[in-house]
Amino acid sequence: MLEELEIAELKQNARKIRKDIIEEVYRAKSGHPGGSLSIADILTVLYFKEMKINPENPQDENRDRLVLSKGHCSPALYSCLANRGYFKVEDLKTFRNINSYLQGHPDKNKVPGVDMTTGSLGQGLSCSNGMAIAGKMNKKDYRVYCILGDGEIEEGQVWEAAMAANKYKLDNLCVIVDNNNLQIDGTIEEVMSSYPIDEKFKSFGFQIINIDGHDIEEIVKAFEVAKNVKGKPTCIIAKTIKGKGVDFMENQAGWHGKAPNEEQYNQAIRSLERD
Repeated sequence: MLEELEIAELKQNARKIRKDIIEEVYRAKSGHPGGSLSIADILTVLYFKEMKINPENPQDENRDRLVLSKGHCSPALYSCLANRGYFKVEDLKTFRNINSYLQGHPDKNKVPGVDMTTGSLGQGLSCSNGMAIAGKMNKKDYRVYCILGDGEIEEGQVWEAAMAANKYKLDNLCVIVDNNNLQIDGTIEEVMSSYPIDEKFKSFGFQIINIDGHDIEEIVKAFEVAKNVKGKPTCIIAKTIKGKGVDFMENQAGWHGKAPNEEQYNQAIRSLERD
């Protein structure tokens, strides 16, 4: 069981991540706040509790790996990495600047702690499979986490990779689907429904765990269950809210890829501080 203090610390870290997301996108005048805010709690649990990582040795061959397949949500990932000590927090202010190493999509050759360069949607699970297979071949006990968007899984490559994950019994692989039900053009149902997501992954041989993607305790427990699944990969379907934490951004597809102006920025920070 989690101690109340530990839960409180994780929640506080998630709030910090959300503030950083707003700061990054506001300063850059571009970026993707909606989907970044929806995965803040999940990434917080991964980087501040769950994952076996060492910021002082980012390339440790025994480390756990994370692939942010929905790479446009890099503001959330960068904040986690900075606050875990991979690089200076103040560098977040350079997000998307022309000379910054913190590009709109994460680049593993430039950003310490990034395990896979992502941005072209649908490819992350294939890359995660490769890492998980390598771990088994090399007899390593690291785990691989792959975060997919619910709009992203409209890509056919995701399902080819899902078949492969089952074939090779990748029980060291944990897929997390950020199910915020919105993508750039509207709801998932309106664009190209992928529902029922859990039944689809189950039919591809995955162990399924459904959770509230903003409940810290549920997230922690889901990862604990996933670690004990043997002989097949796990898929956590995390029900989330796009724009979570910023009242006027929540459940609004228009905030998929838009930066707030000064008035909206101040309103967003006040909303997060109230939370």
